[in-house]
Amino acid sequence: MPYDHASQFLAALDADWARLVVTVGPCLHEPKPTRDPYEALVRAIAYQQLHVRAGDAIVGRLLALFPGQSFPSAEQLVASDVALLRGCGFSASKVATIQGIAQATLDGVVPDYATALALDDETLIERLTPLRGIGRWTVEMLLIYTLERPDILPADDFGVRDGYRRLKGLATTPSRKQMIDLGQPLRPYRTVASWYLWRVPKA
Repeated sequence: MPYDHASQFLAALDADWARLVVTVGPCLHEPKPTRDPYEALVRAIAYQQLHVRAGDAIVGRLLALFPGQSFPSAEQLVASDVALLRGCGFSASKVATIQGIAQATLDGVVPDYATALALDDETLIERLTPLRGIGRWTVEMLLIYTLERPDILPADDFGVRDGYRRLKGLATTPSRKQMIDLGQPLRPYRTVASWYLWRVPKA
């Protein structure tokens, strides 16, 4: 398995991590490196604050507007009627965000895959977070799932923080700042660590 070494590293940290790795099993993280950052960001916005099935439905309706294509181009999205996009299930705010992403792609702010691959994590975060509706978490999902970065810990992510709370039996969920500090021993495999923290058993 491609993540065996990372799993072994985490299991060797302490008894809690060892138990989690045994309970969950091998890491089955599945990045999507075939997607350009533009597509990955639009998809991430579609799923923000929604259950997966709801996000799937919205993306499905968006794709149905452009038959015969795997995904609409940035030019097509910029030119799309707002009412049509609203009809897919996007809120007015999300429509403004995805059309802003498309325009930023045309303007060269959102890089293509090859350019993004050459940029380091923080440079990409600083470049994309000024865009409307794009926070650090959204860019971190791009880094994890599209660019296959091995050492990303989304410290804002409630699932990661609450997973750590359950893993360690803490009384309260760590804050973002605390999670950054707690994540230091997980280097250089914080992406795989995040995958496991999302799967800490609730019981």
